[in-house]
This record gives sequence, structure tokens and C-alpha cells, in this order.
Amino acid sequence: MPGIDESLLEAMRLPGARSAAVVDWVSGLALGVAGEAPGGDHEAAACETAELARMVAEYRSFGPLTTARGPDGSTAVPPVEDIITTNADSYHLLRFVTGALDGSFFLHLWLARDEGNLALARMRLARIADRMVL
Repeated sequence: MPGIDESLLEAMRLPGARSAAVVDWVSGLALGVAGEAPGGDHEAAACETAELARMVAEYRSFGPLTTARGPDGSTAVPPVEDIITTNADSYHLLRFVTGALDGSFFLHLWLARDEGNLALARMRLARIADRMVL
């Protein structure tokens, strides 16, 4: 099972990948980053995307938080699998990581719109997230 660095490198091999990060959606801290930073600052991007992830994960309209057993006890798991935002030249794909990483992390992939394939990126990021371990 790949760790964070290997998972980020695999994500960066996707066509059109500009950056990839593993972020704790509770604290907003990036555990690892690869590629150029959205907005020029990896830490700011991690905080901003974590805020979006928290909003989606905690709003009941998307479904209730479930509980999973992590290594340190129970932890909340978001009801959504991923979040996609689009703008004129790129996509941002946030994939929640459950399982070995206890559900409080997500993968953030920044993808160039003219070079990337959103459907392919979504499928591959799901596979990466399912296999990733700390």
C-alpha cells in the first residue's frame, strides 16, 4: 500500500495534473504536497480547501456524518466521496480518504482543464485514496 509521497506522485502522473496534496480537513494542515501551489501558496490552498471540505462534510443536507473505527478510536467520516469545483481553466477535485487514514483527510488534485480528463482523474483518485496509508 502506497504512502503519502507515493500517492501524490501517482496523482501527479494524471494528464493535466498541476498539483496534488493530502490535507487534514479538520485542521487545514497539508501532510504532503507535489507540484505548483494553487494561488502560489500550498499552506493557504490547504486551509482554503479544508474549509470547503469541512462545510460539505458537516452539512446535513449532504447526509449525516458516519462513524468509523480508527486506530485511536471512533472518528467522523464525511457522507460525500468527493467535491469538484471548476473554473475557466482548471478543475479542483477533493477526494475524501477513509479507511487506513481514519477519515479526516482528503486528496486535493488541481487539474488543467484543457489537458486533463475529469472522469479519469476522479476514478484514479478514488483508487489512490482507497490504497493510501500513513
